Amino acid sequence: MSLFALHILASGSKGNAAIVEDTSTGMGVLIDCGISGKALIERSEQCGFDPCKLQAVLITHEHTDHISGLGVCLRKLAKSGVNPTVFAQQASIDGSNTLRELANNHDFRTFKATEDDFVLAGMRITPFPTSHDAMGSCGFRFETETDALGFMTDTGIVTGEAHEALRDVRLLGLESNHDPAMLRACAYPAYVKARIAGDGGHLSNEQSAAELAELLSDRLEHVAALHISQNSNDYRMPGETLRAAVTRASHPANVHVAYQSKPITIR
Repeated sequence: MSLFALHILASGSKGNAAIVEDTSTGMGVLIDCGISGKALIERSEQCGFDPCKLQAVLITHEHTDHISGLGVCLRKLAKSGVNPTVFAQQASIDGSNTLRELANNHDFRTFKATEDDFVLAGMRITPFPTSHDAMGSCGFRFETETDALGFMTDTGIVTGEAHEALRDVRLLGLESNHDPAMLRACAYPAYVKARIAGDGGHLSNEQSAAELAELLSDRLEHVAALHISQNSNDYRMPGETLRAAVTRASHPANVHVAYQSKPITIR
């Protein structure tokens, strides 16, 4: 039976990378690459995933914390004979010098988050738009005949398309970026605080919990809080807030927290 594992290698404003693995084949797809090649290899191996089995890279959007390590990682993988295809929206490529340069030297393919889906490593992948201040911003739903996984980070609100795409999954990665009171009190400039809290910014713990409450289903087993701010949040509150939503519904789902500097796996 084909079941997913979600290896979150890094999640936060200093770098993001996650791998969706089909455990029946060992093949995987990398979501974003904002970490070093060394970190990608080491953290993959810590999770029990062989990085030589990466089949593709999916880019959620062009912000630096999601793509800064892509070139180095592609070159490092190529030395092992691994050349994953990179999938990105054309708007993200157009909006990033890094992606434009890499697209000239690597196998890049484009998609539209509102129109396309595709099959990679035996998984059907459906991108969906998110609400973020990027040229192209999206999340992804992964499916096989026996499993489903949803992944959404970097969004100020939950779009209707996103909500539909995240329904009825077994594994869920869901942004829980900031605590509003901590955001107001932190040292960020006022314009940065407004950006984070706005519709094109990031979900708060409470917004994430409200969305999770709407996504609780008989199928959902695990949810991981993503992109937790190290300046306007901590690693305790997102877990507590999401667990409270689960507890109120008397639901058995397990809540996990993703970290900036160490990997976790949910399966």
